[in-house]
Amino acid sequence: MPDLSDTPGRDLNSAPADDAAESRQLSSIPTTKVARAARFAKTGLKVGANYVKHYARRSVGAESSTDDLNQANAAELYGTLSEMKGSVLKVAQMLAMEKNLLPAAYADQFAKAQYQTPPLSGPLVVKVFRDAFGRSPYELFEEFDLNARQAASIGQVHFARQNGQPLAVKVQYPGVADSIRSDIRLVKPIALRVMGLDEAQVRPYLEEVETRLLEETDYALELRRGTEIGARCAHLPHLEFARYYPELSSPRILTMDWLGGQHLKEFLPANPSQEIRNQLGQALWDFYAFQMNTLRQVHADPHPGNFLLRTEHGGTVGVLDFGCVKEIPADVYTLFTSLLTAETLADETRLAALLTEAGILRPEDTPARRAFYLSTMQASLELVGRPFRQPTFDFGDPAYMTALYALGDDLMQQPELRQQREPRGSEHFIYLNRTYVGLYALLTELRAVVQTGAA
Repeated sequence: MPDLSDTPGRDLNSAPADDAAESRQLSSIPTTKVARAARFAKTGLKVGANYVKHYARRSVGAESSTDDLNQANAAELYGTLSEMKGSVLKVAQMLAMEKNLLPAAYADQFAKAQYQTPPLSGPLVVKVFRDAFGRSPYELFEEFDLNARQAASIGQVHFARQNGQPLAVKVQYPGVADSIRSDIRLVKPIALRVMGLDEAQVRPYLEEVETRLLEETDYALELRRGTEIGARCAHLPHLEFARYYPELSSPRILTMDWLGGQHLKEFLPANPSQEIRNQLGQALWDFYAFQMNTLRQVHADPHPGNFLLRTEHGGTVGVLDFGCVKEIPADVYTLFTSLLTAETLADETRLAALLTEAGILRPEDTPARRAFYLSTMQASLELVGRPFRQPTFDFGDPAYMTALYALGDDLMQQPELRQQREPRGSEHFIYLNRTYVGLYALLTELRAVVQTGAA
């Protein structure tokens, strides 16, 4: 969910990468199918060795906890993903947004993808500039910090200055677009075999994910979208958007204003007041409501690394990274919003018709299967859509989040769903669902009370 984490963060005064981070700089990234498969295999051997050590210790009565095993394997796996960059690291980032889905050790490691991973080495960064402009960054800007301030799945961000203006310069990792294609081709047959799925059934979903991931590597597209969405959302209060500089940008380099502020994990320890939390939450809610209902396209990567928070003016949100934007077809918008209304939930016939249109209910379903999906979706939509039906909603209410997590746990334990061998629902819902999972997570961390605009 842009690349949240691929865009500028922190205040101008924040320090560059420390010595430890610099020692982990990458001089190259495996991009071919063979090289990436080999790196995966090497990691698999190390994870297997960790299991052998774990059970060997336990067999002789030595202490070796599952938590320790998870910590070791999570660190090993994240180390590999952070070196490989691209789609595999993006998936780790997305999984970190799904609370309670992963063991804590994995969730903690993967959450690092939202903020900082090992950056490219200085010489490789200079090479990217020479390939793009025929000049080094020192010739292009009056000031350029070769140490990346942020590094994530698709690219890394450097601080620069031109004509006295502080700038964020995003540099894409070499070969990342090709690596996305090779990763999908590498993983797809394995996933299909393990899950017992037919390729024809999952093709629309894989194509949707591949399309969005490849769009994130198109910096010309991101520049256009960031400029257009920022301009159309400029009237919304308490939001801040960067200006882009086409003359200092290329297909693999994107230059924009440097926005001040802090990421959520840095902002919350200062214990901001409830009024500031509410204003920040309201700005986020209004931003997504306007995108959904007016623009019919949404910034679809709302993880914490893509927003900068400040206390100025009662709370201001800087929005980063328009690499992942989901454009919403008119029929999908109508379907998605209709499923969340109180009228739909109160009318089983209407709900069934909409679920059939969405591809969740199918004509060939047995009565028992149809009843199961209908009742499951009704309960899920009632809970997940509750903020859309109440004029004021408190995302800090622990009872609501407990209910959400319980629902997720319950669904994962349902035998009918666990035995399901075919995906259901519109492929367009993948990124719409991801968008609201991320938004809910942000609002929950803020413990914000928002005015939703519901009648």
